[in-house]
Amino acid sequence: MAEKWKDALTDKLCEAFLVLKTSEEMYAFLEDVATIGEVKALAQRLEVAKLLSESRTYPQIAQQTGASTATISRVKKFLDYGANGYKIVLERIKK
Repeated sequence: MAEKWKDALTDKLCEAFLVLKTSEEMYAFLEDVATIGEVKALAQRLEVAKLLSESRTYPQIAQQTGASTATISRVKKFLDYGANGYKIVLERIKK
């Protein structure tokens, strides 16, 4: 799936994320590169993924995060059939 959108520009974006060393640097970059709504949406999806991995129900997740059932379903699809990005992040932030 990534091959459809992977190019030199997205490679540079990934490199930009990787060179940041602190939360403060990441916040500064995110503030400059994305809208607050976009950042909040990404954060919400990550929380949805975490709650799904804890076997929470859709109603519980919707109530806790404010995410729509469509968003929860989309995140579930990527947890089950995606590139394992959520799983990698969730495992690493547990530590």
